[in-house]
Amino acid sequence: MKPASTRPARNNEHLGSALLAAALALPVAGVAHAESAPDKGSISLKVLDYQDSQPGVDRVKVRANALKIMTPIGDEWSVGGSFITDSISGASPAFHSYALSKLRDFRRAMDAEVTRYLPHHTLTLGASYSTEADYISRGVSVQGSQFSEDKNTTWTAGMGFANDTVSASTGKVKGENKQVFDALLGVTQVLTTNDIVQLNASLARGHGYLSDPYKVLDKRPDERTSYTVLARWNHHFDATGGSSRLSYRYFSDSWKIRAHTFSAEYTQPFAQGWSITPVLRLYTQSAAGFYVDADPSIYPFAPNPPAGALNYSEDQRVSAYGAHTIGIKLAKQIGEDWQADIKLEEYEQRASWRLFGSGSPGLLPFRARSIQLGLSRQF
Repeated sequence: MKPASTRPARNNEHLGSALLAAALALPVAGVAHAESAPDKGSISLKVLDYQDSQPGVDRVKVRANALKIMTPIGDEWSVGGSFITDSISGASPAFHSYALSKLRDFRRAMDAEVTRYLPHHTLTLGASYSTEADYISRGVSVQGSQFSEDKNTTWTAGMGFANDTVSASTGKVKGENKQVFDALLGVTQVLTTNDIVQLNASLARGHGYLSDPYKVLDKRPDERTSYTVLARWNHHFDATGGSSRLSYRYFSDSWKIRAHTFSAEYTQPFAQGWSITPVLRLYTQSAAGFYVDADPSIYPFAPNPPAGALNYSEDQRVSAYGAHTIGIKLAKQIGEDWQADIKLEEYEQRASWRLFGSGSPGLLPFRARSIQLGLSRQF
């Protein structure tokens, strides 16, 4: 598993360059590895173009490139790694949805892992590093899996640790430290020839500088504990040859954020190597206990933290809101070893869409779109 990151993202925390990182991520924590080393290596390149906006203004732009490679070594080992660059430009709100300030940054990130395959076990060691003008992150991880005799059940456990250095180009923050430890337990079960289910539970514990240095009057607790439960169900349809992937994720933390994510995908193959995958995700969250609502009596809803408050934030990302993502991916298998794909996604966020409660008042609607191109080859 990869260490959790608590980087104060300047684009929306659910989109942007994180999309590309997820698309090229090394094996996701909790997903069962094969019981033997892969027969072939693979190399893939993905390019992302991202733009978000609010009414009347474009905000953050992200241009990202990512390269991933994996190769087996003999019958019992594999090594892999990825390299990502992304440039961020545009404007980000200093508080709530308003007072946009210009930003520009460039990031380089890399990670590597090595996996040992045994008859009923796998063990993966990983390391990661990323750097930009105002942020440095270093991480290590370990993940192990055990298979049942019939190979139908996989138990997975993993741990990760990240040690980050936070600064700000404004000079507000320089060389602050934060650390995150996370752990995961999971089980994957083959139910039938057409059904696989998975259940993961994870814990993350962060401490140090957890505020956003680019937000006005942003002072967050210096500790954060979060819990996540993730359930997945993959089903193959014999009649159509397609496969569905359904998931539900529950997130809870010591900042009093409670979040639910529902995701559904369906991949339908066609003749001559074509396939199409529509995607739908629904997201809702409650506000952090220290979130300060926008005050319409103070134009343009300027920060107004409660007198004597130790912690407070006007960051829209820790408000109460709901969101949905609609996307579609088109892929083409080219011969035996090549595949090309394009993925389009539209994201929209509104306070009024929050489920299980009311949303935070005074926030403008938020939209984002992303286009991702990919090319991969097995060797």
